[in-house]
Amino acid sequence: MTGSADARGLTVKEPAATGLTDEQAAAVRAEVGPNAVRSHRARPVAVLARQLRSPLLILLLVAATVSFFVGERTDAVVIGVIVALSVGLGFANEYRAERAVEALHEHMRSRARVLRGGILVERDVIDLVPGDVVQLRLGAVVPADIELAEARDFECDESVLTGESLPVRKNPGDTALMGTVVTAGTAAGTVSQTGAGTAFGAIAAGLGERHAETAFQIGLRRFSGLLVWVAAALTAGVFTTNLIMGRPLLDAMLFSLAIAVGVTPQLLPAVVTTSLATGSRRLTRLKVLVKRLVAIEDLGDVEVLFTDKTGTLTQAKIALRQAVFPDGTPDPGDADGPFRFGVLCADPPGSTPLDDALQEAMRDARAMREWAPENYRRIDAKPFDHERRMASVLVEDLAGERLTIVKGAPEAVLARCRAVPEESRTLAERLFAEGARLVAVAVRPGERELVESDLDLAGFLVFSDPPKPGVEHALERLAALGVTVKILTGDHPTVATGLCEKIGLPVTGVLAGEEIERLDDAALADALPATTVFARVSPEQKARIVGIQRSGGLDVAYLGDGVNDALALHRADVGISVDTGADVARDAADVVLLEKDLGVLADGIVEGRRIFANTIKYLLMGTASNVGNMFSAAAASAVLPFLPMLPSQVLLNNLLYDAGQLTIPADAVDGEQLARPARFDLRLIRRFMLVFGPLSSMFDLAMFALLLRVFHTAPPLFRASWFVESLATQTLVIFIVRTRRTPFWRSRPATALVIAVGVVVAAGLALPYAPFASDLGLAPIPPAILGTIAVVLIAYLALVEVVKRRFRTVPAPRGRHLPPHHHVHRRATPFSRSLRVVRHGLARSASGS
Repeated sequence: MTGSADARGLTVKEPAATGLTDEQAAAVRAEVGPNAVRSHRARPVAVLARQLRSPLLILLLVAATVSFFVGERTDAVVIGVIVALSVGLGFANEYRAERAVEALHEHMRSRARVLRGGILVERDVIDLVPGDVVQLRLGAVVPADIELAEARDFECDESVLTGESLPVRKNPGDTALMGTVVTAGTAAGTVSQTGAGTAFGAIAAGLGERHAETAFQIGLRRFSGLLVWVAAALTAGVFTTNLIMGRPLLDAMLFSLAIAVGVTPQLLPAVVTTSLATGSRRLTRLKVLVKRLVAIEDLGDVEVLFTDKTGTLTQAKIALRQAVFPDGTPDPGDADGPFRFGVLCADPPGSTPLDDALQEAMRDARAMREWAPENYRRIDAKPFDHERRMASVLVEDLAGERLTIVKGAPEAVLARCRAVPEESRTLAERLFAEGARLVAVAVRPGERELVESDLDLAGFLVFSDPPKPGVEHALERLAALGVTVKILTGDHPTVATGLCEKIGLPVTGVLAGEEIERLDDAALADALPATTVFARVSPEQKARIVGIQRSGGLDVAYLGDGVNDALALHRADVGISVDTGADVARDAADVVLLEKDLGVLADGIVEGRRIFANTIKYLLMGTASNVGNMFSAAAASAVLPFLPMLPSQVLLNNLLYDAGQLTIPADAVDGEQLARPARFDLRLIRRFMLVFGPLSSMFDLAMFALLLRVFHTAPPLFRASWFVESLATQTLVIFIVRTRRTPFWRSRPATALVIAVGVVVAAGLALPYAPFASDLGLAPIPPAILGTIAVVLIAYLALVEVVKRRFRTVPAPRGRHLPPHHHVHRRATPFSRSLRVVRHGLARSASGS
């Protein structure tokens, strides 16, 4: 059999050597489908079904149907219309959010290296079909089940399927499984199974759309649970009271259900999804893609940011500054020496995701010096890995003489040399102190096989990577946002600290990988607060540092784009990568930056906090107004000879109120609310409810007394008056609740919010005068009562402002609101997130699902 060689020298055996053509692949794909378990598509029917999932809405529809058939047709129609409008608003907003998620996923494409018609090309992984010949390299996520034809020191991390952390060695004839990660070596093979036909696909299909809850979702679920208990207590009490007072069973049931609906913020999912979708669009414009919308909230919570160095703090424009012999003499590159040996040991373009910048710098330097290694043939190679911290090749010249060349971290290479002059070690330390990136080059002649021991030091390659312009300002912004920046790098400690000095990042302490290895978890946790730079760290050490920092109760983000960053990205509260990063890094990340810039990340953090603040506004309003008004209605129903509001009026009031809040996601947020991380605090909301709920009820009960004792109103006028007063108070209070500052004077709301609230209040005020008012059970309100409502409203808003100031001065308990293990939102599988095979789907915010 003949074979064809790829860019790395791997041979793919016939008959699949040339792979399929694009036309053949398209024909197979038409038969077997795309290489995906489930793609993310906005499905209107599924979104509508979720809107109808509320038991309260179902009960209301049942009650409306019963009302229609027992003769209460007006009430039935009104309730039916209100429910339809509520469902319609929720559907419109959530479907729009689903479409936003779908659009975001179109940005997240994972690619595979595949032979098509004998040419090595990159294709979207969902386009792979059985029969495709795929190349696998270090750091790649295996895109399908692949029967290996060729494997060189090839290992895969199969923990995503088996839970075993140790990599599994694969040989020709074995199958590399979809979703696993290449941790060592290279391979090539033929796709045998795709999509749901793979082992991973079966697991992903079983997982469905559910993801582990984020802290924000847990908080919303607990908030919803709190309201369910309040609603259940009020509903049971109101229903029992109405039966005792001899009211008709149907009326008692409808009014009780209306109370329950009134307490529950029905549009909470719509408001949350609108906030997140609006935020995702804003973040996209800011060059930040969020793969799971609920991660936006966690992005705003970040308190500690661990980041790599190259490309984030530096320009990633690495250039070979010079090559030097062991004694420091410059190597001109016109004869055998560290420069030429380094070129021979460089991988071909695009062949490895590790140290691509160094490889590119070597290729540029070779082009500038116009030297091509035609006189050498590569016999064998070992790619770079983080255990050895070296790469090596075995080459042969025209005379048949073979030479092993090793290059890598100076500590690792020097440790394998037979004798190293002291002046060489001093030279390395001096270059490190200057901030240079240093690669040691060593050789061993005469061996027929590749041997990485008893080497002779050939010299050093000295690279420079200047700081990124504007990084100082970005660090200042992050510090002002309360985010502590720490560096995790594989570089030498002296290089990292020298860079920190240049960019103005204060270094309180430095830990090297060897020191970290000697510390147990408790000792490392004690060392973290006083450490800024972690140097010469392995991928496992990065993940360990991030995990221990999280266990201390802080919200942690990790920014990285390489294969060695994947473990740490998984371990962080928020994993952040870049769109040019390695597949495995982008797969593991929650957030992908379109530009590797800390300034862009700072914009994302601010946006996350803005969305969180606006969501909390809605929740605080719901507890202050809904609970208070419904408690007032429940209390009034127990003493009045008639219902204070008809069920349809309660629902209409709630619908108008909620509709006016849909613009909250676009509201402005005060600077102090963005200055520090904020967490979902159910205790704060409960305290708010216990303070402002009774305050709202107090004014409602005062209004009841005025309407009955002073104005002697009949039921239709009483209901119309309270309808207007209730709607105005609970809607206008947003301008008080939305800020800690003086409303309008020192904190201006968004124009859209002002217009929406104004329209809702005007609509509520106009309803009693509408031609169909009598059908709604309302009557026109005399000017005297309107004046009274205005006075009560002003007094209520003024008192809320006073109480708010006192309430805000009481500090809420500080600290993580959930145990650390509750705050983990692990990805079901890294591969599922890049391929979109496990549909992300918007988490149902109110229910936490």
